[in-house]
Amino acid sequence: MHLILGSDRSGFSLRRALEPWLREQGWAITVLGPEQADQAVPFYEVAAAAARAVQAGAERAVLICGTGMGMAQVAGKFQGVRAACAESVYSAKMARAVNDSNVLCLGGWLIAPELAKEMTRVFLRTEFTEGLEEWRGAWLQTAKETIAALEAQLYCGQQEVT
Repeated sequence: MHLILGSDRSGFSLRRALEPWLREQGWAITVLGPEQADQAVPFYEVAAAAARAVQAGAERAVLICGTGMGMAQVAGKFQGVRAACAESVYSAKMARAVNDSNVLCLGGWLIAPELAKEMTRVFLRTEFTEGLEEWRGAWLQTAKETIAALEAQLYCGQQEVT
C-alpha cells in the first residue's frame, strides 16, 4: 500500500517519529513537507498536495500540523478525500469504520509519538464498517453513496443540491 505522510513545521517532529516506524511496517511512503525542522512549508500546501495524491491513487494519507485541524480542513475540500482529525485511538478507528476516511490528521502539539503510532496503526488496519452491526454497515454504505453523489453535484458546479 502507498501512503502519503506529510507535515508542516509544527508537525515535523511527529512526522519524523512516524516515518521510520511506518517503513518498518512495510509501507511505501511519499513524504511531503519540510526537510528540516526550521523550514516553513505552509500546512495548506502540504494538505493540498496530499489530497491530490490521494485523488491520484495513494490509498491513504497521514497529515500532521499543530492541531491537525488545518490539514483536515484543507484536505477535505478535495473531491473524494475524506479527512478526519483524530485525538484518540478510538476516534482514529471510527474515522475508518464509520466514515471511511482516507486521510488521518494529527496534532503535533497534542499527540505523543507512541500514541500517534497506535492511532496510525489502527487507522491503517481498520476497514470501512468493520466491527459494526450489519444494519449499520448497510446504512453507512448507503450514506457514503449519497454523500458521494452530493459531492459530485457540488464539484460539477451545480447551483441547486438535492
